[in-house]
Amino acid sequence: MNSLASLRLLQLASQSLPVGGYSHSHGLESAIEAGSVHDEASAARWIDAVLTHCMACFEVPYLRALHRAWSDGDACSVVARNEEFLASRETAELRAATVQMGYSLCRLLLQLPDLPAALGVSLQRLQEPSLPCLWAAASVAWEIGVAESVRGYLWSWAENQVLVAVKALPMGQSAGQRVLLAVSVRIAGILDALPADLALPTDEAPPVVELSNFAPALAIASARHETQYSRLFRS
Repeated sequence: MNSLASLRLLQLASQSLPVGGYSHSHGLESAIEAGSVHDEASAARWIDAVLTHCMACFEVPYLRALHRAWSDGDACSVVARNEEFLASRETAELRAATVQMGYSLCRLLLQLPDLPAALGVSLQRLQEPSLPCLWAAASVAWEIGVAESVRGYLWSWAENQVLVAVKALPMGQSAGQRVLLAVSVRIAGILDALPADLALPTDEAPPVVELSNFAPALAIASARHETQYSRLFRS
């Protein structure tokens, strides 16, 4: 990856990217309200569990598949994988979060000057783009490799979760950085263990990887957040 692509990755993964990521806790705020997450150690456990059971074995494979589809110009595969990913969201809030952030990233990309014209046309045809779908599109447009794209995606998600914990818990900035250091070690292990090639299951072919986002505690926390009386975040 060249120097410009590296800088584009930093821009894409930045919390200042105007896609509304700061307004979502992705279920963490509800876990804090319920007392499941109440300090540095429990925040680290929660983030690690979601990383292990949702991000690594479900969102990452879909992000990689979408990156390949955009790279190949396979519009049908882009639409299919995007729809599958949306169908996997367990609650209304989790689905709304990825659609809102995907839509915002789509709007942003269409306003930036270096987006390839053909990609812009494809983006405008998507009815409900998810965040992984648009993240992959941005990565391809900015010549960010798939491995680097995954690294930035996981880092951005982890940083968001730590910022939520710092805002919603009596947990200081130093504690947040300790959690982020620990999570980064887990992310590095996940990246090192990724297979060189990937094919998601189709009607004709069996799965090459085991896909799972089975996380009942996260789904319950997200569902409860929809009726939480007082909250800072949208999800």
